[in-house]
Amino acid sequence: MTAGKPGNLANLQKAAAARTAATIARAEAALDRMLRTGQPITFRGLAAAAPVSLDFLYRNPAIRQRIEQLRAQQQTRPIQRRDIDPDQPGNVIAALTGQLAQLKRRHREEVAGLRSALEAAHGENLLLRRRLGHQHREPSPAAASSPAGPSADH
Repeated sequence: MTAGKPGNLANLQKAAAARTAATIARAEAALDRMLRTGQPITFRGLAAAAPVSLDFLYRNPAIRQRIEQLRAQQQTRPIQRRDIDPDQPGNVIAALTGQLAQLKRRHREEVAGLRSALEAAHGENLLLRRRLGHQHREPSPAAASSPAGPSADH
């Protein structure tokens, strides 16, 4: 009976090593996916994406070091992956906000141009009304005797 126990121990150790290797592979694959998609690298995020336990991530020195390094890199520089994928919600919002700002600026310029044209038209209209008012109050002798005046019906 004791001869069978060392074989069982070796099989258990092999099975544990295989489970650990599979878990490491899942964690590494999930970490690569998170990097490609621009997701923030955190222990909890990786544990949910892999799926692996937080305890495993903290106890495995290679994975822990990689997570801490990547997390530090993301905190010191902005994520560049978002600029590459124009379909991400943040990029769509930024593009639409830029277009809206440009349209508002153009609208303000057009309104200002139309206002100045309207002011010029009002000024011209006022001048013409004043001239017309002066002509009706003081008819000039040349305008009254001229056959080509505005009231001539020949």
